[in-house]
Amino acid sequence: MTSVSIFCCFRHCTDGVNGYRFSSKAQNAPKENPIQLDTQFMGYEVVIVKSGQRLCGAGAALGNAPLVQSKAYFEVKIQQGGSWSIGLATRQTDLSLTQGGMDEYSWALCSDNIIRHNKQDIYKIGTPTNIISNGTNMTPLAPQEGDIIGISYDHIQLKFFLNGAELEYPVTNVKGTVYPALYVDDGAILDVILESFNFPPPSGFDKIMLEQSLL
Repeated sequence: MTSVSIFCCFRHCTDGVNGYRFSSKAQNAPKENPIQLDTQFMGYEVVIVKSGQRLCGAGAALGNAPLVQSKAYFEVKIQQGGSWSIGLATRQTDLSLTQGGMDEYSWALCSDNIIRHNKQDIYKIGTPTNIISNGTNMTPLAPQEGDIIGISYDHIQLKFFLNGAELEYPVTNVKGTVYPALYVDDGAILDVILESFNFPPPSGFDKIMLEQSLL
């Protein structure tokens, strides 16, 4: 990605999605969540803005807190389409990669509707037999721009949710100390949601907590 592309990405990240703009005035700004995307663990060509909640550019970024509690949940909104991946990874993963699941240290749902790990296609979602009934409409389970992807992890299974509906493809081979992992390319913009969720977490699951909060 060129410097011009990075500038354009930064402009869209901060000023071009859903009317979000910088403001010189703090209007009842809420206390920032200490858990956010980690600028110490991100690719060289990615941009993190919006108080550590938004990712664009080309590459990956991890969250700054591992999923150490027994049942953790977070969400990601696809603010702008492109090439993206959402899931979990250890700090050994290659953050220059623009797609998750391409090494042994990451597990991700990708924008081509495939869940990957270690360059292997684990599951394909969005098939004609995998649909949501919505009155008279039948909606394929395939994420689109504006959708919310939920991620739950209980150290046994990694599960994905699309707008609150569980995708019936649990991943069971997750190993190591893992963090939220977001990957973007080709204009994609992702927002990580770490509290005040759009959809209720599965029963018993809660937002990611700092390790000292669990003591």
